[in-house]
Amino acid sequence: MLLGTYEPNLIGKNRIALPSRLRKEISGDRLVLTVGFEECIFGFAEKKWEEVTAQDLARPLFSDQIGRDLRRKMCARAVVVELDSQGRFVIPESLTDEGELKEKITIIGAGDHFEIWEAKKWEEYSAELK
Repeated sequence: MLLGTYEPNLIGKNRIALPSRLRKEISGDRLVLTVGFEECIFGFAEKKWEEVTAQDLARPLFSDQIGRDLRRKMCARAVVVELDSQGRFVIPESLTDEGELKEKITIIGAGDHFEIWEAKKWEEYSAELK
């Protein structure tokens, strides 16, 4: 299970090191990144992504507008990235633009996935959760 809050810095051009506690919970060296909700980026272990999307793909295609919209939002923007030996990966520019990521970011564990937030946005959003 992916848990905790972390504040790594972007390394160079859109490169980030996945926190070791999260890395230990992810099998394999491939992640799927996609646009999330509330202007963040979702990150899944590749196998977990396949499980999650299988559930969404089971929704009726022709009669379920919400299912179609969710499928389009999540799959059209999804990219597979490779972790290097130190757990670093590059976030594609299209996703850093979506999340408005700058130098300071926050990564949160969200159970079955992690989320990458611009640090200030996470601070504001998490304050509303209290």
